[in-house]
Amino acid sequence: MGKSKSSAFTEVQNRLAATAKALAHPARIAILQHLAKKNSCVCGDIVNEIPLSQSTVSQHLKELKAAGLIKGEVEGVSVCYCIDELGWQSLTDQLSVFINKPDSKSCC
Repeated sequence: MGKSKSSAFTEVQNRLAATAKALAHPARIAILQHLAKKNSCVCGDIVNEIPLSQSTVSQHLKELKAAGLIKGEVEGVSVCYCIDELGWQSLTDQLSVFINKPDSKSCC
């Protein structure tokens, strides 16, 4: 969506849409599951777990990091990635608005 269109929506709506877009690829879901299981991980380990090339995994990591779902720290020649707890909590809070909607009579 272009800047002119996204400005018609709130910051929260745009952020949630960007996060949802980052989640909309099975490789990224697999990466998040792997990181959640390990609690931290070196990029090379992720490449061994995901059946994609190093460059493709790196691109997926970049998207997840830009969405605020993971964070990475340089350790020597590697980057150690882990779940960004604040980003994950923000996503959980935003999604709970949709998932836990108040009880109401069906309109249909």
